[in-house]
Amino acid sequence: MTSIAELPLSIQISKKLEDDIIYGFFLPGTKLDEQELCDRYGASRTPIREALKLLAAEGLVEIRPRRGAIIPTINPLTLCEMFEVMAELEAMCGRLAARRIQPEEKQELQRLHLLCQDYLKQNDSENYYEANRLFHFAIYQASHNAFLIEQASTLHKRLHPYRRLQLRVNNRMNNSFSEHNAILDAIFAGDEQQAEDLLKAHVVIQGQKFTDFISTIESIQPKS
Repeated sequence: MTSIAELPLSIQISKKLEDDIIYGFFLPGTKLDEQELCDRYGASRTPIREALKLLAAEGLVEIRPRRGAIIPTINPLTLCEMFEVMAELEAMCGRLAARRIQPEEKQELQRLHLLCQDYLKQNDSENYYEANRLFHFAIYQASHNAFLIEQASTLHKRLHPYRRLQLRVNNRMNNSFSEHNAILDAIFAGDEQQAEDLLKAHVVIQGQKFTDFISTIESIQPKS
């Protein structure tokens, strides 16, 4: 397997910048200064610009003519629609996982669930998010549908900054873990309908849950 150090510099930088976006160093609405990026990643402008183009193709960065690159913001209606689609994709993954999950995949899902529990006890939202992210990807893999895995993973990546911010909503981390527990039980029991319903409810944001989420986003976005 190729290590990150063996990849072209532009790809190495794109991965580091992607991590910085995912983990909130660069928040939605942030304008990216090329010189600051050069200093941060120890590179010249050419690989920085190439990295920005790679991330723009994935929707994580928006490049505007004569205005440079920014971390895009999404209007509330579009964000709600994206989470609706994400909820449907994850629900399908859960249904298929309940039918197709293999013993070793059950072990991995259980390991990630316990890891989430450890970080919850430590009130460590950063590491909880990472374990949570891997938990969801493990469910995608357990669906054993390559096209579905690709689509769910792509949209999950596009929503990374916002899914991470969800954990800042009051008591969301505790609720997330409780929901994971029920999802795990349904998948392990082979209950396809229950797994589907629980994952859909887990991911979609509506009602008070949506209002709290939007308030959280507005509170952290850079002021123009």
